[in-house]
Amino acid sequence: MRGFFRLSRPVNVLISMLSVLTAILICGVLAFEWRVLFACLTGAFLTAAANAVNDYFDLDIDLINRPYRPLPHGDIEPAEALYFALGLFILGVFFSYLINIETLILAGIFSMLLIFYSARWKRKVLIGNMVVSLATAFAFLYGGFVVNAIGKALFPALFAFLMHFGREIIKDMEDIVGDRQNGAATFPIRYGNNAAKILVTALYIILFAITYVPYALGLYGKLYVIIVTIGVNSVLVWSIISIWHDSSRRNLRLMSAVIKADMFIGLAAIYAGRWQRI
Repeated sequence: MRGFFRLSRPVNVLISMLSVLTAILICGVLAFEWRVLFACLTGAFLTAAANAVNDYFDLDIDLINRPYRPLPHGDIEPAEALYFALGLFILGVFFSYLINIETLILAGIFSMLLIFYSARWKRKVLIGNMVVSLATAFAFLYGGFVVNAIGKALFPALFAFLMHFGREIIKDMEDIVGDRQNGAATFPIRYGNNAAKILVTALYIILFAITYVPYALGLYGKLYVIIVTIGVNSVLVWSIISIWHDSSRRNLRLMSAVIKADMFIGLAAIYAGRWQRI
């Protein structure tokens, strides 16, 4: 059971659940409803399923890059991981069915995208990075569809897409040795680490600028600006400087972890900013 728990990557699952919940809250639902619970469970199960199926297809790469994970470490058999992932996908789609037709369609589409990402697209230049980044934006779009207020979820979805896209490129830089040995055509392998750093820098400069647009439009309050400036954008600037100064695998892994942790602060900023406007 411990192996399956680690296979699901609980931190990612928690981020997905909080993203869905934040989207629902900023779109207008401020009280407990069953659809809120079903939506959070959908996000949790689909994220865990995506992580499990990704590790199933990445076993050869993880034997080099991440031998401590449950599959390369031998805690779980590959077939067990695959059945585990399929079961979680079914549960995620089922809970989306209990909400409305839009959430069912969205959950079904992204389930297929995540499977194709792991099986075929992950090793393609930028395609896999874009798919997994869209999947993180999906959490916010999904929350918007739950309460029929998709417009209010667009900015958070865009923030999530850009933040994850940059992090995905950093992870590709970190994994370049194992990816190259297994024939993956990731962006750093195809164009080099300097080009990857330029891409990450460009993505985070765009994200930095866009984070202030909701405040300028009067969508979020001043508390949002304070939190996003101190807690999010300062970390992005530090991350950019850090990867240019030190592109060792150890530092890239550290920056990837820092950016993941920073996502929680981003969620807090969005919620606080929207709460001020309600």
